[in-house]
Amino acid sequence: MGRSSLIADFELGQPAWAMEALAQLPEYLPDIQARMALVIRFSRLNIEFGTGGPFAAGVFETLSGRLVTIGVNRVVHHQCSSAHAEVMALSLAQQTLASFDLGAQGMAEHQLVVNWRPCAMCYGALVWSGVRSLVVAGSGAELEQLTGFDEGPIHPDWIGQLEHRGIAVTDGVGTDAAIAVFKQFRDSGALVYNGRQGDSIV
Repeated sequence: MGRSSLIADFELGQPAWAMEALAQLPEYLPDIQARMALVIRFSRLNIEFGTGGPFAAGVFETLSGRLVTIGVNRVVHHQCSSAHAEVMALSLAQQTLASFDLGAQGMAEHQLVVNWRPCAMCYGALVWSGVRSLVVAGSGAELEQLTGFDEGPIHPDWIGQLEHRGIAVTDGVGTDAAIAVFKQFRDSGALVYNGRQGDSIV
């Protein structure tokens, strides 16, 4: 590859259906069950529209439930291994609010809602995003068992590590609905991408 082919920047974007759906949503979702149901809906639509993996994440104001944005997995579409749903949602929220710190002084506290526990990469993105709470549908082995995705090494006390950093964690919201989407993805035959594609993950 010659220097003439160097790339100076890149863009990550939402699929058209997601932007259309976001425009029609209510501004506020006051309870975490409704927030999770919406995130799981987007994870399912991402499969059905063929625009990415079975993952979605939403950023909300914790107390008011104001929806900032929802991101979906876009790895394959953008040829970018970091375009996970959590990274998409956090980055879009930071751009929307013009702040790299979603917990900055004078700003409402923000919450990340995800349809399963974040992978190793997204765990780090969460820690440094400034959000003050995390809501997940589940955190067990079901995701990897059903889909074949490699979620990477996670600290055994991952919840304690987040809470030590001022990030409250709620687990088990909408678990059955999230697992149903993973089964739908498995049955679809869609690409399962891992860092060592084709190798067995031990």
